[in-house]
Amino acid sequence: MSEESQERSQWPLWEVFVRAKRGLGHLHAGSLHAADARMALLHARDLYTRRGEGVSIWVVPSAAVVASSPDERDPFFDPAADKAYRHPGFFELPEGVRHL
Repeated sequence: MSEESQERSQWPLWEVFVRAKRGLGHLHAGSLHAADARMALLHARDLYTRRGEGVSIWVVPSAAVVASSPDERDPFFDPAADKAYRHPGFFELPEGVRHL
């Protein structure tokens, strides 16, 4: 491994989220190493929107991402299961509404 590659691999890891032209929200596109946020944005643009797929990019340090554990899925999500009124079956969508 060259010295430059070794230095680059020590840069912080960033998670990249891209909002597509047709999409409503940002979706996780991948990860990359960059020295700072500005460099992460530029690399994300070059890597994940080369073909004009996106209109907005978010980069977040991987260390800042907090996620639930798949092992704790049942106890973590159980409290929401008893709130059936939150499910879309209790609402009628007006005609012509595509996204809600």
